[in-house]
Amino acid sequence: MSKKLAVPLLVLALFVIIVGGSWLRIFNEYWQVVFFYIGINIIMAVSLNLINGYMGEFSCGHAAFMAVGAYVSGILTVWWFAEDKVFGPPVLPASLGILLVPVAILIGGLAASFVGLLIAIPSFRTRGDYLAIITLAVNYIVKSAIENMEIIGGPRGFLGMQRVMNAITAVLDIPWLLIWTFIGGIGTIILIQRFVSSTFGKGVMAIREDEVAAGLMGVNTRWVKLIAFMVSCGLAGVAGGLFAHGPGGYINPGMFTILKSTEAMVMVYLGGMGSISGNVLSAVFFTLLLEMLRPLGVYKWVVIPLLLVLMMLFRPSGLMGSRELGDVFPQLRAWFGKEEEYAPASN
Repeated sequence: MSKKLAVPLLVLALFVIIVGGSWLRIFNEYWQVVFFYIGINIIMAVSLNLINGYMGEFSCGHAAFMAVGAYVSGILTVWWFAEDKVFGPPVLPASLGILLVPVAILIGGLAASFVGLLIAIPSFRTRGDYLAIITLAVNYIVKSAIENMEIIGGPRGFLGMQRVMNAITAVLDIPWLLIWTFIGGIGTIILIQRFVSSTFGKGVMAIREDEVAAGLMGVNTRWVKLIAFMVSCGLAGVAGGLFAHGPGGYINPGMFTILKSTEAMVMVYLGGMGSISGNVLSAVFFTLLLEMLRPLGVYKWVVIPLLLVLMMLFRPSGLMGSRELGDVFPQLRAWFGKEEEYAPASN
């Protein structure tokens, strides 16, 4: 077995266990929802890590792009497959939903990527912390814009995605949303890993170390930053599209506030900037922590920041720092493809 295939195969095995267990009713509905949110958080954390970790910029409005993907994909699937007072009767049979709902989610990701491009063009003319200010403003702009669009429910929100999922499940009763979510999570991990390992991705990390020096070495810094930002925003849009079709099939602008963006940043810094393994572990840990502290109600947002403060005091680089599992546990290098970059020359 190729070592490069080890990680995808291990993740795929976990995916088969969870989805198969859900299909066979080994996991009850509660745990299916928990696994769903773990998948969403993995996509959000790993995608934001591309900007905040690998590129060294500071984006704090990731929820805005999640909202774009959620609303675009939700509108498309309701229009195609559900009876709705705005869009009328469905235009396509539910049997096509198995193939076209993922397409709608990808279209939502493309829409989020396009919005990211519109934000990145003026943003990357500046340097320093200006991107944080701009993305924070974009988060509020997107939320306010959606609240003023009465055709999609305005502040009341948009619903109908549950009818879409019910129609698809009636065709074939398996946990489709869980399948799509974990495929999205696996795809995000592989895409970001391949991106940062490529020659183009090395330019992203060069910008993090020294943007001026990277430019002098021939890296088109503005072009690299634009592409990286669009990839990150597009993946956030995919997460939003999946989120829109989650339990209840309902979204509203209040779900995509600065608090949602903060959750993504917490997972990035908790796991370690520049570590995909750390982001996956932190997404799992953070989701389970939220569930364990749910009985505390709003007080959990006192406990969680306190834990983060302690984390920053005693482990400021996060759980993994900039390392991967193969770096922390050398015995796993054979599985995670961590071979010596410079082998001794043969005579």
